[in-house]
Amino acid sequence: MTKAIYIASTSPFSGKSVIALGLINMLVGKTKKIGYFKPVVNESPEKAKDTHIETIASHFGISDNYSDMYAFTRDEILNLRSEGKDSLIIDKIISKYKKLEETHDFIVVEGTDFMGEGITFEFDANVVIAKNLGIPAILVINGEHHPGSDTASKILSTYQSFNDKDIQVLAIVANKVDEEEVESLQEIFNKRLPKDVMGVVIPFNKDLGNATMKEIFDALDGKLLFGESLLSNQVDHSIVGAMQLRNCLTRLKENTLIVTPGDRADIIVAALQANLSKNYPKVSGMILTGGLDPEEPIMRLIEGLQTVVPIIQVETGTFETVSNVSNVQSRIYSDNKQKIDLAIHTFEKYIDSKNIEDKIITFHPEGITPRMFQYQLSKRAKSNKKHIVLPEGNDDRIITAASMLIKKGIVDLTILGIKEDIKATVKRLNLKFDLDQIQIINPAESDKYEDYVETLYQLRKDKNVNKEMAYDMMTDVSYFGTMMVYKGEADGMVSGAVHTTQHTIRPALQFVRTKPGVSTVSSVFFMCLPDRVSVFGDCAVNPNPTSEQLADIAISSAESSLMFGIDPKIAMLSYSSGTSGEGEDVEKVRRATEIIRQRRPDLKVEGPIQYDAAVDPTVGKQKLPNSQVAGQASVLIFPDLNTGNNTYKAVQRETGTLAIGPMLQGLNKPVNDLSRGCTVDDIYNTVMITAIQAQQ
Repeated sequence: MTKAIYIASTSPFSGKSVIALGLINMLVGKTKKIGYFKPVVNESPEKAKDTHIETIASHFGISDNYSDMYAFTRDEILNLRSEGKDSLIIDKIISKYKKLEETHDFIVVEGTDFMGEGITFEFDANVVIAKNLGIPAILVINGEHHPGSDTASKILSTYQSFNDKDIQVLAIVANKVDEEEVESLQEIFNKRLPKDVMGVVIPFNKDLGNATMKEIFDALDGKLLFGESLLSNQVDHSIVGAMQLRNCLTRLKENTLIVTPGDRADIIVAALQANLSKNYPKVSGMILTGGLDPEEPIMRLIEGLQTVVPIIQVETGTFETVSNVSNVQSRIYSDNKQKIDLAIHTFEKYIDSKNIEDKIITFHPEGITPRMFQYQLSKRAKSNKKHIVLPEGNDDRIITAASMLIKKGIVDLTILGIKEDIKATVKRLNLKFDLDQIQIINPAESDKYEDYVETLYQLRKDKNVNKEMAYDMMTDVSYFGTMMVYKGEADGMVSGAVHTTQHTIRPALQFVRTKPGVSTVSSVFFMCLPDRVSVFGDCAVNPNPTSEQLADIAISSAESSLMFGIDPKIAMLSYSSGTSGEGEDVEKVRRATEIIRQRRPDLKVEGPIQYDAAVDPTVGKQKLPNSQVAGQASVLIFPDLNTGNNTYKAVQRETGTLAIGPMLQGLNKPVNDLSRGCTVDDIYNTVMITAIQAQQ
């Protein structure tokens, strides 16, 4: 079951607030605590609070702080985008959303409003946000004044954009549709939308869609002369009172706003009288243009009337005022209980609540985005802080990553090296953090040195290691750091920025050793592709694994993927798919696949299978139409180290993909290797996954 839903639109004033109000009203009786989140608001709270947030918080008694219910203002988003900081935007939105998720049973997330500058990127932004939050969507399209065929085309295009990004769309709502287009549009929905997507058509409702005199007054920034008590009057029509009186009266309709120059006393008096007459429809109000005051006798006449519609004076001319009025759009304000109730009633009338509930209950997110993956790494590492040792204190990248990890409270750290040298590095790199928060050990001078030497000697004496050799080996930072892990004085180790893979993992293989039931130590990379995270194994340890070793690698990789929240669908890669290919290499993969199925029938596995058939839904369906894995593989197992290492590096370099790892799997305690070409971010991420391994 999902804990949230995303309401997205493609244009301003689509009426998505109706859907938000209806959804929350539907859920409020079924869950204990409902949250509401709007990633982007139009103004900073110092200028004006967001209308939707205020209305929903007020009506449903949501007590969250206003600042927790949004992430950015529009200006903040535009500034960050201009600086190329898109990832920072997504990270903060995820963080804010997750904070609400921790304290709420369900969250309704409402997309952007498409107002002001920068609206061209908003649609894509909504797609990216929904994808990164990993929640299903309801799409709302404004069908006002559009032929049904045009609205249908826009809807199908919008649906495809979300579907292409693997965002499940629960329902598509065509809102504010002209009455004569409703039936034909519903037929198009029934024929062309997938069966699992609800298509809803809501006709235009003037009581929801048309502005009130208060909204017009607020928008025009005029002066209210009369009628404050009737500012709630709804405006369904407007006319310009610049003609002869008899022609003006014949054009009055129910709830008409009259725009007229302030010196047209005849129009003013006649409009007030018409509003009282049973022979004419109701007048909503008047706007007097040109900054002109009615003459004193007229003002005195109006003041003496018991009922006076709102009369607003503006400085602008009649033509400009009419244009300004036409741009005023109705909103649902927190104090307009009538409109709120009508919005909820409209939702209940046109949307099958039971259908939506069923879709919410049965929704399960597919895959995980890179930004969400990294957020979850950080959160999980912090939740149960572990102690990690970094043996390579002589490398600038290690010290820089250590400063980041300490500042963010991810782990406790020990760095191996000479304290004075590390202090000098911190000063040279201008890293502003308290070095006393890190334990720094020089192995040869450590009070643990003798104990570690004796332990190593006892563990390895049967392998021809004598005491003198043990003394020499324990001055090696890889051996000392691994011994810290073995003895429980550190929970894990990360090395390899300076040392080779063999140098890093040899001590672990010698005395940390493998978990019970695991005979093959292997590695995986978490490949943070643009819209998903895939697990690649083995790309760092085993040069030419046997079928049995490949099966071990696949099972370990599936367990690693589960550990990090990725549903394992295992593709055993080869140069052919299914039964089409022959040869020793293909047979090796085929045997490995059978071993996995025998040992772990609970796992979804396919092999042999080519890379394109494993990850491309179209190719996968064509080559292996009945497979549970083809086209949607999340764990990709390479037949040998040559293929795996080159493939991960090609994907990383050619696409800019972040590759986190390698993470060693199968050891009793976590020891992980870095590439000598690693970046500070690589070190940071590898320490986090090591800490999470240590939590298991």
